[in-house]
Amino acid sequence: MSSLATVLWISNLVADTMGQLAFKAAAIVVHDGAGLARWRRMLRCKWMWIGVGAFVAEFVLWLAFLSIVPLSLAVLLGSVDVVAVMIGGRICFAETLTPSRVLAAVLITVGVALVGWG
Repeated sequence: MSSLATVLWISNLVADTMGQLAFKAAAIVVHDGAGLARWRRMLRCKWMWIGVGAFVAEFVLWLAFLSIVPLSLAVLLGSVDVVAVMIGGRICFAETLTPSRVLAAVLITVGVALVGWG
């Protein structure tokens, strides 16, 4: 994989992870209300818009990445996003990492390393 593809992949990974974490932050910051009222409050939350911006960036980066990498490799490398979001959830929100989740993350990482760069 070229250095440009690597930079695009890592940038995409960061943007996707940041977007997921920002949406989680928006969802837990707004505690009061239910239904439409809660959604209105979330739409006024800065984290919601940081998440939207991150996902727009992720979309553009993904298209650029797909333009230079075969789809089968790109999708495989994209699965690392799951691991990054899981680690981010642990760091930012103190979410529990069970042994089975850690094992799954390790298997994803090993699989990507073996097939992605093989």
